Amino acid sequence: MESIYLTIVLAPLVAAILAGIGGRAIGRIGAQSVTILGVATSFALSALVLKRMVFDGAPTFDAPVYTWLVSDGVTMQVGFLIDHLSALMMVVVTFVSLMVHIYTIGYMHDDPGYQRFFSYISLFTFSMLMLVMANNFMQLFFGWEAVGVVSYLLIGFWYTRPSAIFANMKAFLVNRVGDFGFVLGIAAVLYYTGSLDYSTVFAHAHAIAAARVQITPTISWSAISFTCICLFIGAMGKSAQMPLHVWLPDSMEGPTPISALIHAATMVTAGIFMVARMSPLFELSNTALSTVLVIGATTSFFMGLLGVVANDIKRVIAYSTLSQLGYMTAALGASAYASAIFHLMTHAFFKALLFLAAGSVIIAMHHEQDMRKMGGLRKYMPITYWTCLVGSLALIGFPGTAGFFSKDALIEAIGRSQLPGAGYAYACVTAGAFVTALYTFRMFFMTFHGEERMDHHTRDHLHESPWVVTLPLVLLAIPSAVVGWFAIRPLLFGNFFAGAIQVAPTHDVLGAMGTEFHGPTAFLLSAFGGLPIWLAAAGVVCAWLFFLKRPELADAVERRFHGLYRVLVAKYGFDWFNENVLAAGARRLGSGLWRFGDQDVIDGALVNGSARTVGWFSSVIRTVQSGYLYHYAFAMILGLASLLMWLLWRT
Repeated sequence: MESIYLTIVLAPLVAAILAGIGGRAIGRIGAQSVTILGVATSFALSALVLKRMVFDGAPTFDAPVYTWLVSDGVTMQVGFLIDHLSALMMVVVTFVSLMVHIYTIGYMHDDPGYQRFFSYISLFTFSMLMLVMANNFMQLFFGWEAVGVVSYLLIGFWYTRPSAIFANMKAFLVNRVGDFGFVLGIAAVLYYTGSLDYSTVFAHAHAIAAARVQITPTISWSAISFTCICLFIGAMGKSAQMPLHVWLPDSMEGPTPISALIHAATMVTAGIFMVARMSPLFELSNTALSTVLVIGATTSFFMGLLGVVANDIKRVIAYSTLSQLGYMTAALGASAYASAIFHLMTHAFFKALLFLAAGSVIIAMHHEQDMRKMGGLRKYMPITYWTCLVGSLALIGFPGTAGFFSKDALIEAIGRSQLPGAGYAYACVTAGAFVTALYTFRMFFMTFHGEERMDHHTRDHLHESPWVVTLPLVLLAIPSAVVGWFAIRPLLFGNFFAGAIQVAPTHDVLGAMGTEFHGPTAFLLSAFGGLPIWLAAAGVVCAWLFFLKRPELADAVERRFHGLYRVLVAKYGFDWFNENVLAAGARRLGSGLWRFGDQDVIDGALVNGSARTVGWFSSVIRTVQSGYLYHYAFAMILGLASLLMWLLWRT
């Protein structure tokens, strides 16, 4: 089995190297072929691994494959932990990546960086696989940073655009903030357990829980809370939770295929996966769980509101990603880890579908992304229309879709939590059901229905996208529609994650829900007695009324609540604060340190000042050396007289 795991992770890496270094030699066809073959191989083998574990009862694999170094008794290795959690993630990552690879053939057809793009997305897949298959913190951190580096390259793929360079630098810097916390968390784990291996760390989790971090002689913190919160700060950066969310909407500057890959299966899902993997640690700290719960719920609601006022079709979907990641994070905080991973899986399918459908629209619109210049595309793009409808319905949790099963279970789990902040979190995620439906179908109606608002030239050339674009849409629409029916019982109530995820009995909200679960049909019917499904329906009706039937009402609401509208358009002021306070303050501080520290102190006082002092002293001493013999004789007589007077005075 070890050879299979190595093939899964190395196939995309080899393909990325061939397409990147040998791209000119193998050409465009060669680059696309080798990378698609590499990712397809990883997907097929990942599916085989999952099948063996689920149906054949294959045991968990946890072993090193390569020892990198041993330092002061700490072993740093490349190793794999293949259990139900990592096997499921491997299938999701490779399947979505394969769809994106195929889609890229059509979307990037005319781009001069064709081979380079295929190399990057294949490298992205390798990085994410290294992360989810890791059995130790060193390899986890390698994959963590690798997905960050590749996302930087892909967001700024069109490097001649200043906006793309600004966006990838923004993503890089914001993630450095999160990664600082992540490194502190890993350092704390190593300090208290003496190991970076998951199994050893989890076995000593109670030792961390018993320790204290001494801040001052009179103030100390719980070591487990400190460690978990530091780890979660890393997740806040990668999975874009407030206030470290600001990079994700700007990542839309990259090509649409990478938007789908970042938002659906790589990068942003890394933080969700990491917290689920660290459940043995988080379960020992109610403080950390409440922090995760409140931040996730806040992100889910308030980031969803921004999607209501966005007009760029990709940014609407990006704010949707922020909101849905908030849902997953809140579920993690409620100890419903399985529910968070279930929603991660369904979200990967329908979010990749929505991004790729948006890309199909953008191709047809000659790279126009403003929804105010679209409308009526249904008759021109039937495949894109119907697949986008499936993705939209899954996103809002329409009964029977995959998103319904994962999202409704997630909301109910949060509602059952007894942790501090659970009431606030439940209110946020419940209200978010209305907001999600509102912005989703605002996007859908403005794009595919209503009057045609594009120019005549664009209208005359509108047509459905080629099959390499529509085929991934159809293949992603299938699991977006039906996978929930098959997955809800084993993933949530069937001990699928037993051994991979640990939940304290007092936190086991899914266990309590499982006693009332009587199958997916009964679960669907019972949902009609809850609030989320009706709030979602109200959101769809409002979107139809305000943005399709009578759009003048939306204008009237905007005028009536202009202050709130401006707050939302300004994105709550986060970008303004970061750019005009943090960034500008840092620049002013740097400029001041340069002037005072470098110019005045180092150059002025130390370098130039010491030179001037030596010059002045030399000029004074130089007057003594006149070159006249009688001056020297006179000085010698004065010196001798002074010496004689001193001797006489001493005697």
